[in-house]
Amino acid sequence: MRNMFFLTAFLSLPALPLTAAADSSDGRLDIYFIDVEGGAATLIVTPGGESLLIDSGFPDNNGRDLNRILTMCRQVGIEHIDHAAVTHWHRDHYGNHAALSTQISVGTFWDRGIPASLREDDQFENRIAEYRSATQNESKTLRAGDTLPLKSGHTPLSVHILTASREVIPNTGATNPWAKLHVPQDEDLSDNAASLSFLLRFGEFEFLCCGDLTWNIEAKLVTPNNPVGTVDLFMVTHHGLPNSNNPVLVRAVDPLVAVMCNGPAKGGHPGVIKTLRQVDSLQDLYQLHRNMDLEPEEQAPAAFIANHGTTTGCHGIHVEASVAPNGQNFRVRIGTEGTLRDYATH
Repeated sequence: MRNMFFLTAFLSLPALPLTAAADSSDGRLDIYFIDVEGGAATLIVTPGGESLLIDSGFPDNNGRDLNRILTMCRQVGIEHIDHAAVTHWHRDHYGNHAALSTQISVGTFWDRGIPASLREDDQFENRIAEYRSATQNESKTLRAGDTLPLKSGHTPLSVHILTASREVIPNTGATNPWAKLHVPQDEDLSDNAASLSFLLRFGEFEFLCCGDLTWNIEAKLVTPNNPVGTVDLFMVTHHGLPNSNNPVLVRAVDPLVAVMCNGPAKGGHPGVIKTLRQVDSLQDLYQLHRNMDLEPEEQAPAAFIANHGTTTGCHGIHVEASVAPNGQNFRVRIGTEGTLRDYATH
């Protein structure tokens, strides 16, 4: 099933294989899941060489996450970031946006709007000052139903915002057959529930990234109808924590491949992995880290885990996906030299 909510009147691109550097002549769309130890930082590079960074990991840690993002940009040939988005106002998601802007030029900053305060962070007013300074108070606010103004070529490309500040797109589309799986949880008053969600389309390929969106808003998005449709690649929500990844959403979007941006002691919850294993179309689950508290059989096979040890001495190996110029198939591998695995889109 493909989403009927959006009539894609947007974006296109050119044409070849997975490479370590962004190459606007190969026509591929590339997605890099950067290891920020249980935070999030996802770099998307279009066939035209335009870049979108969603989230930026933790600050501090001797610049660990900042340096990993900059290293990835260098490896793929990115000299500036065209668009830098923040899904929500937790430090493991916007922690390096300000610092990045001192090291590499950033075109446009996108977020859900900056609140006056944050109930779960009594230092928010001071911390957000750096972001305000970096953006010169000119970051752009995204709302549910918006699209990012990315350029395109021959293959249609679009990025739609599905959720923002607890609001969701209209509940159109086919009836969600998994709607009965929703069991409401207590209301989440944290900023997780206000996360931006991004649906990227490139031809037939679809990628869904929901930040740290939580249980009840996930259900609000896809019940009783499913306006999202099915996706090919799913970034497991909220690092694989159980107050997210509501089966009513995960089963409805029915991904072929899922990538979990967890840490060795954060995320990768066995309940979430169980939900993913129940997905009808799922072929493979990739994890950025082995969950050190789980047995091997309780998580992805070792060959699908990028980092196997604790944070100490971690090399920060990433997971990358590359979509064919026509959007009809994609490849995923661990690091720049891992085994390439091929998948046809839904």
